Amino acid sequence: MDTGACTWSALAMSGAVEPAGKRSRFLDWVERTGNALPDPIFIFVAIIILLVIVSVIGASAGWSAVNPVTGETLAAQSLLSEANIQKLFVEMPRTYTGFAPLGFALTIMLGAAVAEKSGLLTALMRASLGNAPKSILVPMVFVLGMLATHANDAAYMVYVPLAGIVFAAAGRHPVLGLIAGFAGAAVGLAGNLFPGQYDVLLLGITETGARLLDPDWTMNPLGNWYFSIGIAVVFTAVGWWILERVIAPRLGKWDGESGVADLVGVVLSAVEKKGLVWAGVAALCVAALAAALVMWPGFTPLYNENPTEGQPITPFFRSIAALLFLLFITCGWVYGAVTGSIKTHRNVVAMMVTGLEIILPYLVLIFFAAHFVAMFGWSNLGPITAIAGADQLRAMAAPPAVLLPVLATMSAWLDFLIASGSAKWAAMSPVATPMLMLLEVSPEMTTAAYRVGDTVTNLISPLNPYVVLTMVFAQRYVPSFRLGTMIAMTLPLAAAFYVAGMLLTAVWVALGIPVGPAAPVAYHVPGLN
Repeated sequence: MDTGACTWSALAMSGAVEPAGKRSRFLDWVERTGNALPDPIFIFVAIIILLVIVSVIGASAGWSAVNPVTGETLAAQSLLSEANIQKLFVEMPRTYTGFAPLGFALTIMLGAAVAEKSGLLTALMRASLGNAPKSILVPMVFVLGMLATHANDAAYMVYVPLAGIVFAAAGRHPVLGLIAGFAGAAVGLAGNLFPGQYDVLLLGITETGARLLDPDWTMNPLGNWYFSIGIAVVFTAVGWWILERVIAPRLGKWDGESGVADLVGVVLSAVEKKGLVWAGVAALCVAALAAALVMWPGFTPLYNENPTEGQPITPFFRSIAALLFLLFITCGWVYGAVTGSIKTHRNVVAMMVTGLEIILPYLVLIFFAAHFVAMFGWSNLGPITAIAGADQLRAMAAPPAVLLPVLATMSAWLDFLIASGSAKWAAMSPVATPMLMLLEVSPEMTTAAYRVGDTVTNLISPLNPYVVLTMVFAQRYVPSFRLGTMIAMTLPLAAAFYVAGMLLTAVWVALGIPVGPAAPVAYHVPGLN
């Protein structure tokens, strides 16, 4: 990360103390409750303990359900049985390393680390804001905030403060720029123009839930792409209107410093521009390689010309993680070589090592999440609950266009208790995914609905550390800016995104629009009559 990024990081570290101000009682209660909860890791430990207790009760009470696919009677199994305790200890390493999202996340992050540490991602953010037209500044900053989500923490640490500087230089209130950039980055995990590592991560978790019912179901990394584009378009339009009509008038006219002096840190140097050009050339080369592996006559390792099942393009879908790794590491290495941030191959290795440090907490969390998912499968409680729940929902005759917004709403409320979207989905997917599969809703559509609810509350959740960080950035321009002010600015956006997201989900399902390439809304479980 370059000097500008470090400066903003220092600002955040020096001022990230929550100020005392007038806030609503409800938000105070939410904050106290959220802070009183243990670390998500120990939430999973508690859930595992509860799962063990329920499995013992279920096995003793004879809980069971008939698998509608195979006709087999599934009986609840005690996790304290001799066989399951043996399985827990013998297969512990395999349970951990075999968890589908782990390999995908590590593969992509190795490449993304080089792209970030070389300065490529930061330069792309700065280049995107340097010449933004004033007339479309708000939607442009919002959309670029969505795209910046692929850079992980850099979206908040680098992009958001740069958005404030650009707004000030344009004569607009810099806090409006901060809110626009933050809002775009916050919802970018649900709505985005391009897929990224978060798609692979969540759909990998979906795979573990889907396989409780259909062992042959395979994750499609692009399974949410079309829906994500739809969310991006709708949220951009709604966000633009709210930011201009509600938030901008509340902030009033900006009479402070222009911020032009700060643009020195935004404008790219000649060598950085040269680095971006050559990184672009490298990106085209990677794209050409991917296209060749799909379409080269007589040699198509990423295209199955005679598929026995599934789609011919399935090998390409499953190689997305590898291609993203190759794209990130190639472009990052080329950019670093041109700008001087990478001098030898040892620098690249060091960047990979230090880049993985940011996901160490994730690696710890995944150990417990993987065991929860595995033990849930051993107990048979997942499919039993899904089958029973599907029967109840089918009896209610509620269409998927109603059920999926309910799932998204549940996801939104849980965001106030569990900050990690992947941790929350790891707990919900083993029940929600197979349940909705039995109601003929595809795992991809279920995941898309979950993501809508998971992201809209990121704007106002006290458990989101970037809410406070953005508030600290705002205090540079408005010293009296407090958490209550921050929530007042973002709450209209969160409410509008929630309503728009629920409506889009319902309409999308009702019309049966594909969620992504080879990912329809409807799904028929193989063997189910």
